[in-house]
Amino acid sequence: MLLPRFIMEFDFTWILLGFPIAFTLGWLASRLDLRQLRIENRQAPKAYFRGLNFLLNEQQDQAIDAFIEAVQNDPDTSELHFALGNLFRRRGEYDRAVRVHEHLMSRGDLTQSERDRAQHALALDFLKAGLLDRAETALRKLEGTPFEEEARLALLSIYERTRDWGHATQIADLLGSASQGSFSARQAHYLCEQASAAIASGDSAQGLNTLLNACVIAPASARPLIELAKLQNQLGHTEDALQTLLKLVKTTSQALPLAAGLLANIAQRTGQQAATLALLKDSYAQTPSIDVIEAIVKLETDPAIARQWYVRHLERETSLVATSKWLSGEKLEDAHHHKLIQRALDHATKPLMRYRCAACGFEATQHFWHCPGCQAWDSYSARRIEEL
Repeated sequence: MLLPRFIMEFDFTWILLGFPIAFTLGWLASRLDLRQLRIENRQAPKAYFRGLNFLLNEQQDQAIDAFIEAVQNDPDTSELHFALGNLFRRRGEYDRAVRVHEHLMSRGDLTQSERDRAQHALALDFLKAGLLDRAETALRKLEGTPFEEEARLALLSIYERTRDWGHATQIADLLGSASQGSFSARQAHYLCEQASAAIASGDSAQGLNTLLNACVIAPASARPLIELAKLQNQLGHTEDALQTLLKLVKTTSQALPLAAGLLANIAQRTGQQAATLALLKDSYAQTPSIDVIEAIVKLETDPAIARQWYVRHLERETSLVATSKWLSGEKLEDAHHHKLIQRALDHATKPLMRYRCAACGFEATQHFWHCPGCQAWDSYSARRIEEL
């Protein structure tokens, strides 16, 4: 069979020469693509790790510049956005942190887990910036997500700061039902706060009922019992107030110094001085306290015996406060000098009579159940600074 003439005239040499040329061009093209890819891949991680190194060395300005460079080289990487947004928040640049996280939220290619994470980061931005209403809205959107428990704790903090005790109680109920520990003591504080507001507005009956509920919710908490005894005493229910304080001694004896003066006053009004005096002496034997001594001195009928309690306290531990109180009853040869010395001692003992927060060290002349410095609950000891 004869082949067509054009096939017979075609020179196959060109085909043989073309294969190496095509292979070489393809290889060169692939090498150029790989090189460009490697350059692009190196730039973003290099900038990222450089930023991380700056961050570890606490050079936040340089770290931000490096992360911005990394984001520009690889804008689709969400991790770089999270790192940059968190760094802005740590520096207090909350508006920039919000913009970064809002940009993340606007992207349509985020997975649900990344979107939840961005929502949580945005809520923290608002919270740190003090935009509590926007933070509350953002945190509410985290219900049913892996950040739900963290969001509830943040909401609880918001409601405590704004003194929204009703919503705080609801969140505490949710946290308690989710096995996040017992919030009964915290809820008792909320009820005590609501009772104080009711009493201040003149509704003593509502305050009394609220305090009774607080005692039921947290029977081992000191504050509901002390607040209840104070209100009962104000309403003239001295016998009830005495029984409430006796319950305090049984359940939370370490808090007695906070109510020792009130207990002594109620004992005098009810004629229970002897029994109460014995109770106070037993309490002092277990835990020495200058407040308990003051209550004992008030109930002792013999002034000489009463003053000896300051000496007993000095025998147990060094106390400038007890020294000042004992010296105030002594008669020195020069009465004028006595006044000067007593005034100096009183001035020196004032800082020692303060209470101190165990969480942040904030000191105050009065005892706080909720620290005004760090917002911690029950962080103040019932004993004075000198006794710690």
